[in-house]
Amino acid sequence: MGISNLINGVIEHIVIHYRWVLVCFFLLPASFVYDIYTYIRTWIVFHMASAPKLHDKKVKDVQRQVKEWIREGKKVPMCTARPGWQVMSFRIPKYKDTFFNVKVNLVDILEIDVHRQVVKIEPLATMGQLTATLEPLGWSIPVLPELDDLTVGGLVMGTGIETSSHKYGLFQHICVSYELVLADGQVVTCSKDQNPDLFYAVPWSYGTLGFLTAVEIKIVPANRFVKLEYFPVHSMEHAVETFQKQTMKEDGNQFVEAVMFNRDQWVVMVGNMVTSAEPGKLNRIGLWHKPWFFKHIESFLRSGNGLEYIPLRDYYHRHSRSIFWEIQDIIPFGNNVIFRYLFGWMIPPKVSLLKLTQPAAVKKLYETQHMVQDMLVPLTKLKDSIECFDRETKIYPVWLCPFRLPNDPGFLHPDGNQEEMYVDIGLYGVPKVPTFNAEATTRRIEKFVRDNCGFQMLYADTYMTREEFKKMFDHQLYDKMRTKYQCSEAFPEVYDKVNRTARS
Repeated sequence: MGISNLINGVIEHIVIHYRWVLVCFFLLPASFVYDIYTYIRTWIVFHMASAPKLHDKKVKDVQRQVKEWIREGKKVPMCTARPGWQVMSFRIPKYKDTFFNVKVNLVDILEIDVHRQVVKIEPLATMGQLTATLEPLGWSIPVLPELDDLTVGGLVMGTGIETSSHKYGLFQHICVSYELVLADGQVVTCSKDQNPDLFYAVPWSYGTLGFLTAVEIKIVPANRFVKLEYFPVHSMEHAVETFQKQTMKEDGNQFVEAVMFNRDQWVVMVGNMVTSAEPGKLNRIGLWHKPWFFKHIESFLRSGNGLEYIPLRDYYHRHSRSIFWEIQDIIPFGNNVIFRYLFGWMIPPKVSLLKLTQPAAVKKLYETQHMVQDMLVPLTKLKDSIECFDRETKIYPVWLCPFRLPNDPGFLHPDGNQEEMYVDIGLYGVPKVPTFNAEATTRRIEKFVRDNCGFQMLYADTYMTREEFKKMFDHQLYDKMRTKYQCSEAFPEVYDKVNRTARS
């Protein structure tokens, strides 16, 4: 028994501390090949097997499967057949193993209507796919969440945010209409003017009201570059003041974010689209050999204020190569200049492949000694929130992104009757406090967020009870729609899909 435990301990040590070997020699090449496969498949599907002309046929196939579920007696609830390891959450949902799986092969950009200024897109199309299509045409969407592999469906049914959200709101607030297949197999379209209650209930519903089959999203004219200004600050009071000032600036900034490197060391960034760049100030941060963007940001703490011009698509995906800063825990030497020049073109590894190949020891490590959370709190509570998260985790860097929260009906809205400015506080990394306990610490943070009229992004671990969850999120309209569209047998409630026990 002693020898067996010793061997297991050695294996666990190797798996945890030398995981980079697997990542560098297997997952990076596999991710690169997977990207090529996805690109070719998307091109073939779009030009030869799908595109707009087959959308109705694919929706009818979803209807067929729902009606098959009805004929079989509605024995278990339904969910999409997309494998759990492909979703962006670090956890894999358990329910897919027992639910009725519905195949949803909806991966296309269907139409770009420049007169109405909308793009119609299927739910499994990605942000990388969307920027690659829109940017050469001089268009963008107002809120374009960061990571290439985020899907439209995930951003609608969950949520999405970007540095333009202080102007436009969350991803749901730029959506014009949704097309869904309901629990009885019928197709319905909803918007602010057509089935408005369903329209406002869909965001954050996690596929528990119907199967999303298409979304219309606003588009806006886009310029070639983002003029990005960096403002390093060296005290929390000054940093909070600077961040709030740039967010609420009367003449407006198109993009605002901040990265905290410790409690008092911040870099606040503001950006605006421009048509041209000044000589010598163009920085193509998306090139494979460039430093990870968060490391580039950190350099301004030493050099002082900075200004540069970044190509628009590079800006949109600026944190993608380093998965914000999570990649440094997987490949500690990944920002080394030699590694970047030789292998940077394969970065980052796919989150889906990282999950698929995650050994039990690494999974346990992430469950007990790692945190990935986005907490949404009123901007007026920013200082108190930072002090709470610093006390509970001491995770750094921290991402800060402001967003406008309208007083719309639905799962989340301000506590009062007026629109309010919020901020997303992103905690991604290894806690440095000796008292960290994944469940107890997260529950204390969840309570703080609830008590301060905030919200928790639901892709992450949620330890709230059902009652606490209903206190954080307004279920009134959601429950009404669940009853109206007879969802109780067809789909579980949101809580039953996102709470910690529902994910492995």
